Amino acid sequence: QVQLVESGGGSVQAGGSLTLSCAVSNSRSRYPMAWFRQATGQEREFVSAAHPTGARTLVSDSVKGRFTVSRDNDKNTLFLQMTSLKPEDTAVYYCAAATRALGDWDMKYESMYTFWGQGTQVSVSA
Repeated sequence: QVQLVESGGGSVQAGGSLTLSCAVSNSRSRYPMAWFRQATGQEREFVSAAHPTGARTLVSDSVKGRFTVSRDNDKNTLFLQMTSLKPEDTAVYYCAAATRALGDWDMKYESMYTFWGQGTQVSVSA
């Protein structure tokens, strides 16, 4: 069974930075992978995604210019570099992996992903 484990969350002040990691275990396949987040009382939303080689990435408008997704396939790890953090970025961040090729449009939908991590909390204070 493929397992995803997120790390790197924490509490920062507005304007600060964090880098999240998502380690993939029990698999050497390259999947499309993504980050989603869910704030308290809100639905889970797409943040960013990377195609299997990492050459193509997507990012939501709400974090464009501030967050960068990348992946190290040799280490089976997905990253999310978050800068200029805002209080509205406060959420539990989840990584997800699909099991088939996805188009850019499909990568924004959580139903396209089969495997999910447990999430890591990011809290940004004003």
